[in-house]
Amino acid sequence: MSEPKPGRSGLLRSIGRWAMTGLVINCIIGSGIFGLPGELNRLVQRASPIAMIVAGILMASIMAPAAEVASQFCEAGGAYLYARRAFGRFVGLQIGWFSLLSAVAAAATIANLFVVYLSGDFPATGQGWPRALVLLAFVGVPAAINYLGVSKGAVLSSVLVVAKILPLAVIIVLGLARFSTRLEVIHFGEITAPGWGNWLSALLLLMFAYQGFEYAIIPGGEVDNPRRTMPFSLGAGLLLVVVIYTLLQFVTVATIGTSTSMRPVADTASALIGPMGGILTTIAVLISTGGANSSLMLDSPRLIFSLAAEREFPGVFASVHPRFHTPGIAIISYAVLVWLLAISGGFFWLLAISAAASMVMYISICAALIQLRRVQPHAEALRVPFGPALSLIGIVISLVLIAQLHLDQALLMLVTVLLAAANWWLARAGQPGRRMEETSPSA
Repeated sequence: MSEPKPGRSGLLRSIGRWAMTGLVINCIIGSGIFGLPGELNRLVQRASPIAMIVAGILMASIMAPAAEVASQFCEAGGAYLYARRAFGRFVGLQIGWFSLLSAVAAAATIANLFVVYLSGDFPATGQGWPRALVLLAFVGVPAAINYLGVSKGAVLSSVLVVAKILPLAVIIVLGLARFSTRLEVIHFGEITAPGWGNWLSALLLLMFAYQGFEYAIIPGGEVDNPRRTMPFSLGAGLLLVVVIYTLLQFVTVATIGTSTSMRPVADTASALIGPMGGILTTIAVLISTGGANSSLMLDSPRLIFSLAAEREFPGVFASVHPRFHTPGIAIISYAVLVWLLAISGGFFWLLAISAAASMVMYISICAALIQLRRVQPHAEALRVPFGPALSLIGIVISLVLIAQLHLDQALLMLVTVLLAAANWWLARAGQPGRRMEETSPSA
């Protein structure tokens, strides 16, 4: 098999179908699933596994339009690129800045959580310069691997996605083996008993748990045959995540009932395995955060590269390493931003900001489907059945989620809008950016 050749952008198309699927899974399954079951039990009781399925279907209403839109592009950039092509430079820059805010905040959130769990066993790593060094290693190692080649970064992501799924699979298999002969049917009354308010809260919470695919679609310029790979990987990734989430929630309820424990998966593992269950869960959390971080380190620097390639950011960020064919300056810059924010930011505040910024990206992707169908009705692309209707549903869901922001978080979103507007004003003084177009998705 011949080595992949760089396209006109200088990037190698080294990410195949299954590596891309691994990126999607890695970006979605972070550490939140280890704490979610208890809160779901509080909100909807024994109907919580059904909530997992319903939330997966709702996320599909956003991911399906994303699959169609992504199938029309062969370059890096993700939601930023789609918005720029569909609605012009000003809207594109707004989405670009929100995408960058979301990506940096998400990576910083994951880094903070890694330190929280690590310091549970090694208290010294939770403060001062040891914490800073741990964060530097957590961010720096995957950055260095991705600097040396996108294929190396994809391999690291694939290894870690298998490693993060294995502990969850052990808990699921042991739980199903123990309780498969004692299944209890969930009656309709148990589904309706929590009330619409609790169900809405549960679904909003789960939409945050299912987010992350928006980062995986950013490195389109390094995906082999993106018009086929992107839709397959988004669909397969979401399906696998829904199955894992639903089965884990079922096993949790079957094992510890509707407990509202802050460590429900650890309690479930301890009940099924014994004292080693808690250790297994801690290892699983550390691997899961590491896997999500490795994927973000591969995906998100390509956004900075894309902004520079469109002449929105300084051209130095669009430089490609002559030997490794990676956007080296963009990777280093992104890693530094994540490290600085991880040192200074708080976990829950960063989580809310990342989630809200992602909702803005979802709105833009869904709106782009409607616009692109209007201006490019005969484009060579996947055509999702009821695409415009699904897009409208996705826009409504995202607006409802954004409405949950607190005032200080909403102010940061406004600052992002103003920064993007200033960037647009400065960029339009130069010639309109023209990307290094590629004529074929398999170039």
